[in-house]
Amino acid sequence: MSNYKDIQKKSDTEIVSFVKEQRESLRKGRFGAAGAASADVKVVRTARKDIARSLTELNARKRDQAKNNA
Repeated sequence: MSNYKDIQKKSDTEIVSFVKEQRESLRKGRFGAAGAASADVKVVRTARKDIARSLTELNARKRDQAKNNA
């Protein structure tokens, strides 16, 4: 699990690769056991939240960049 301060320290490419990894983890958490109950339900929740934090930071950077260029 990453907190927002850790995500802010990463570069854009690191954040994009982190989001890809978390989306794969989310997919495995949801469909890994072919419909059977997952042993660790918390993996899905933390992956979703990490993805949201990362995308929020990326969008904030894009907004700041657009604001500075305008």
